[in-house]
Amino acid sequence: MKRLKKIVAIGPESTGKSTLCKQLANHYNTGWVKEYAREFITAHGEYSYEDLLIIAKGQVELEDEAALRNEVSGVRYQVSAKSYQLSANGSALFIDTDMHVMQVWCEFVYNRCHNWILSQIAAREYDGYLLCNIDLPWEQDGMREYPDKKVREKLYHFYKEMMINQSVPWVEISGNNEERMEAAVRFTDSL
Repeated sequence: MKRLKKIVAIGPESTGKSTLCKQLANHYNTGWVKEYAREFITAHGEYSYEDLLIIAKGQVELEDEAALRNEVSGVRYQVSAKSYQLSANGSALFIDTDMHVMQVWCEFVYNRCHNWILSQIAAREYDGYLLCNIDLPWEQDGMREYPDKKVREKLYHFYKEMMINQSVPWVEISGNNEERMEAAVRFTDSL
């Protein structure tokens, strides 16, 4: 049996993370995990530092539910102690946002981060990261906060520094949607 590969799209807002996860899930005929923050902010509007912990826990819950369901797009799998085992040819789960994003959000906005988020970064296992670059045009969707290019560059460098300083394989994703998809598929296939 092959282990379910968990691949996370991270990066600043408006960098195509959701679009890429959805496209990859369609390409591989598998599932993807949406960003919980969208659901939370749609329901509650503004957020506080304490809300970021709620959002982080909601994100983890969405991810765990997707991984533990009896099916991932029609492929049944069994759960072992440390990993998710597929009874078919293996599959991937694409995840829009993880605790690295929550850490950057906490630290950038509030200059501190919840210990629970930091402990989740250390405890959770992933197979790869897709670091989405800021080279797509920024689009306002009613929830996004940082249209300024200098701020977006600063945020991108925070994410890149995180990726450089951890051991999970990662790739920068840039270019138009087609180029991003091609790079993400090459990377995913290599895993």
